[in-house]
Amino acid sequence: MAEFNISVINEKVKKESAFVEAVLMEWEKVIVGQRYLQERLLIGLLANGHILIEGVPGLAKTTAVKTLSATLQTKFQRLQFTPDMLPADLTGTLIYDQKTGGFVTKKGPIFANIILADEINRAPAKVQSALLEAMQERQVTIGQETHLLDDPFLVLATQNPIEQEGTYPLPEAQVDRFMLKVKITYPTKEEEYKILKRMAFTDKKIEVQKIVTPADIVRVRRTIDEIYMDEKVERYIVDIVEATRSPEKYKCADLKGLIQYGASPRATIYLAVAARAYAFLQGRGYVTPQDVKSIGMDVLRHRVIVTYEAEAEEKTSEDIVKRIFEEVEVP
Repeated sequence: MAEFNISVINEKVKKESAFVEAVLMEWEKVIVGQRYLQERLLIGLLANGHILIEGVPGLAKTTAVKTLSATLQTKFQRLQFTPDMLPADLTGTLIYDQKTGGFVTKKGPIFANIILADEINRAPAKVQSALLEAMQERQVTIGQETHLLDDPFLVLATQNPIEQEGTYPLPEAQVDRFMLKVKITYPTKEEEYKILKRMAFTDKKIEVQKIVTPADIVRVRRTIDEIYMDEKVERYIVDIVEATRSPEKYKCADLKGLIQYGASPRATIYLAVAARAYAFLQGRGYVTPQDVKSIGMDVLRHRVIVTYEAEAEEKTSEDIVKRIFEEVEVP
C-alpha cells in the first residue's frame, strides 16, 4: 500500500513541480548563479516559512527577492529598516476622521504577500516586536482591532554581517521565527564575468514574467504535506535536534561545553517541513536523509547558541552543526 502511495505522490509531485523550472528560467534572466539562494527562497515560499538572508553588500540579496516576487502574482512590499522607524510605519495606525468623528484604520506596508525587510537589524526593538507578531501570528493589531494578513505571507529579511554601527542585533526569539537563515558568499570568477557582461550597463531593464498565483502556492503546499517521510527519517530529524542539546549521547561529548542552548522543538518541525519542500524541488514524493542534511544547516545555524568557551576556541554554531551531522548515525 505504501509503495502504491509513493508512486502516486511521485507523479503528483512531478506534475505540480513543473512550474519550478519556469520560475528558475525567469530568475536566471536577472540573477547569475546563486542556485543555493534560489532553492532556499522557493523552500521558504512553499513551506510557509520566513527567511533571514545574510551576506556582504552587493551580492544581489535584494535583487534576488525582488526577482522572485516578480514571478508571483502577489503584492510585494520592500521596507528599508532604519533606526528612526516606528511600529506604526510598519503596521499602520488609526487616523481621526473629522466627518464621522471617529477613527479609521490606515493599514501599513506590512499588508502584502511578500515582504522584503531590508537591513532588518537596523530597526529598533519596538519595530522588531511588531514584525514578530506579524511573522508568528499572521496578524497585526492596530488599536483595539486585529487584522488577519493575506495568504501567502512571507517575510524575507536581509542583514549585513560586517557593518554593526547603528544596528540592533535581532533578539534570539525573533531569529528563531525564521525557518531558514541563509548565508551567501561571493560568486565564482566565471559567474562574476557573466554578471559583468549582463549587468554593466547604465540603463538596462529586464522584464520578468509572472508565473505563479497565490492559488498555485496554496495547492502546492497541500501536495508538499503529502510527501512521504519514513519513520526512520523522522527519528533521524529528532536525533539531530536532540544532539544539539545533549551531544554526549551522540559521540560528541566534546561539544557539551561549547553549546549554551540547543535547538527548540520549532527546529524539529521546520526541519521536517523544509526537508519535504526540498524533496519537492527535486521532483520526489519522498524524503531521504540527504534531504535533511542538505537543508539542515540553514534550519539549525541560527538556533544553536554557543558558549564563551566556543568563541574563545573560534568555534561557530556552523562548526557544531556540521560535526553533529557527521556523528549522528544516518538511517
